[in-house]
Amino acid sequence: MRLTAGLLVVGLVAIVAIVGTSLWLVERTQVYFEEVVEAREGRTATVEVRNAMQEIDAGQRGYLLTGQERHLENFFAARDAIIPYYDRLAEILVAYPQAAEPMQQVREAIEHKVDTANRSIELRRQGDTAEAIAVFATERDRDILSEARDFLDTVIAAADARLTEGVEDQRETADLLRLITLIGGVIVIAVMGISVFTALNYTKDLVASREEVEALNADLEGRVSERTEELVRANEEIQRFAYIVTHDLRAPLVNIMGFTSELDETMQSIQKYVLAEGALEDHEIHEARQAASEDLPEAIGFIRSSTKKMDSLINAILKISRDGRRPLKPESIDLRELLQAGADAVNHQVAETEGEITIDVDLPRIMSDRLSLDQIFGNLLDNAVKYRKKDRPLHVSLTARRLPGRRFAIDVTDNGRGIAPKDHQRVFDLFRRSGAQDQPGEGIGLAHVRTLARGLGGDIRVESEEGHGSTFTVILPEDSRTAIRSRTS
Repeated sequence: MRLTAGLLVVGLVAIVAIVGTSLWLVERTQVYFEEVVEAREGRTATVEVRNAMQEIDAGQRGYLLTGQERHLENFFAARDAIIPYYDRLAEILVAYPQAAEPMQQVREAIEHKVDTANRSIELRRQGDTAEAIAVFATERDRDILSEARDFLDTVIAAADARLTEGVEDQRETADLLRLITLIGGVIVIAVMGISVFTALNYTKDLVASREEVEALNADLEGRVSERTEELVRANEEIQRFAYIVTHDLRAPLVNIMGFTSELDETMQSIQKYVLAEGALEDHEIHEARQAASEDLPEAIGFIRSSTKKMDSLINAILKISRDGRRPLKPESIDLRELLQAGADAVNHQVAETEGEITIDVDLPRIMSDRLSLDQIFGNLLDNAVKYRKKDRPLHVSLTARRLPGRRFAIDVTDNGRGIAPKDHQRVFDLFRRSGAQDQPGEGIGLAHVRTLARGLGGDIRVESEEGHGSTFTVILPEDSRTAIRSRTS
């Protein structure tokens, strides 16, 4: 038993050493990678500045020699771009104080080059070719241009050297990581083999049986505790989701009530036309026909859309009551179509304020959970309507943009009453609300939105100024299947 315990200790030490060394090597790899990225960005910015200077020089030469305007196209493009290129390079090199003075000289060289080039080109355009060439010749005598080019070449050479060194560092780190993993694996396998052999030869049947019973009892207690915790979490999730869906049902109900009122008005026009005993005036006939051909179908369509949304939410509640929690089902989704459906559900309320909802989304189909997205953007649109400024029409815009790492962001922007800076994080807490409590609600909508977004592998944030509207940014992966699998496992 002592031998087994000693071997286990050796194995544990070996595992700890492997894990610690691996973490250290991974950290070093990250450092090397960041240095390589920094060097590459610096090299790219330097090459852009150098190339722009060469383009300016080439365009100036070509025009002075031929007088043809086509040589000035690249000249003007490079002249307009060189200062932004320089600013980007200066920002990258700000961490190197020794580069401050050479960078100032490069700035002076650029300004000198651009100024003399502009003057020589203008003189050539005016027909004074001799003076233009004289200005160009004077410019070529300046050492400042040569020094600037030498400095840029030095930066490029240093970046190339750092790139080569970084790649070599990463290769050495990877080799060392392989070696450590191999040695550690051999040690762990040897320790496990010897431990198993020793245990099989020296463990009595009674001791083995008793340990097995104790292990089973301990495992049973752990499983009971784990199952209890899972049931508690599932129950809390069902309750929270039921509250949220009840909150979501209000929006389609309000729409149905609004459109039924509109149906009442429409039916009055139709009934007046149908039940009229005498001749009607032209405007009454026009109103009745418009109500039958436009208003009535539109109202029925929006009511059908709202009831469909209610039906999907009610079905979700029933499913949660059976399963304990709703499984996320990734499917291919046209995001613009989904957002348009959400906008249609609240369009009646927005139109009542003489406002509008605009959608500018141009993304390929995504893989995500449709009901979660419906609830996320439905909540945000409902909040925009609920917390609008009463003294101005409501304008809501939904825009999309791509992000690195196969992610995208949807910005939901309104001109409502806004959120105070101190409440930007508070509004995402469960049962917490911001501003005047003049609207019904329990403060669970945005908390659930954040939970849904994170469940899909994303997140949500807000930028807002009190009295000037809000922008809620929902960040999601283009494919949420990995996040959904992780959540279910």
